[in-house]
Amino acid sequence: MDHSLQKAAQRKAGIAARRALSAAARSAADAALCRRIAALNCFQNARTLLAYAAFGGEADLSALLAEAVQQGKTVAYPICGAGFTLTATVPGPDGWEVGAYGIQTPIPERAQLLPPEALDLVLVPCTAFDAACRRVGMGKGYYDRYLPRCRNAVLLGAAFEAQRVEQAAVDAHDQQLDGFATEERIYRGTDEFEL
Repeated sequence: MDHSLQKAAQRKAGIAARRALSAAARSAADAALCRRIAALNCFQNARTLLAYAAFGGEADLSALLAEAVQQGKTVAYPICGAGFTLTATVPGPDGWEVGAYGIQTPIPERAQLLPPEALDLVLVPCTAFDAACRRVGMGKGYYDRYLPRCRNAVLLGAAFEAQRVEQAAVDAHDQQLDGFATEERIYRGTDEFEL
C-alpha cells in the first residue's frame, strides 16, 4: 500500500477505534489513563505542562489536569494558528471559545502565552501510534512543527490501546515521542528523559 494511503488508513482506523468505545469503557479507560500518567515521575515533577482539550473521541485527561491545577502546576492548552503554528497558552477563567474544527480553544487575548522552552511536559494526542512511540496525528502537522521547540519537556503521547498499530506510517518530519501512555501500559520511545 502507498505510504500516504497507509497513513490515511491508520488515521481513519484510529479515530474509528477510539469512537467505538462504549461510554462505560471510555470512562474506565480515561480514569485508568489519568491514574497511569499521574504516577509517572515526569508528571509529578512537572511544574508547567501543555495538554489538550479532548475532541473527537480523544483520551480525556480532564481529571488529570484538574489534579495538576490542584497541585499548583501551570496547565497550558494549544492554540492552532495560521501557517499550522501552535502556541501554548494558559487561559483565564473566561478565556475559552469554540475554535477551528469545533475544538475548545483558549482565547489569545484572555490567556497567558508560554514559550515552548518553559514547558516540562507535553501531553500529545494522536489518531494512531506504535510501541516505538511514533504517532499519526490529524494530518496538519501542528505538533510536529512545535515539539522540536520544547527542548526541556518530556513529550508524552496519550491514547487508548485500541489506537495502537504494528508500525505507524510516519514521515521524516513526524516527531517520535519520549513515551506513550494508554489505559493499559506505558511505552518508551526515547531515553532522552526519564518517564
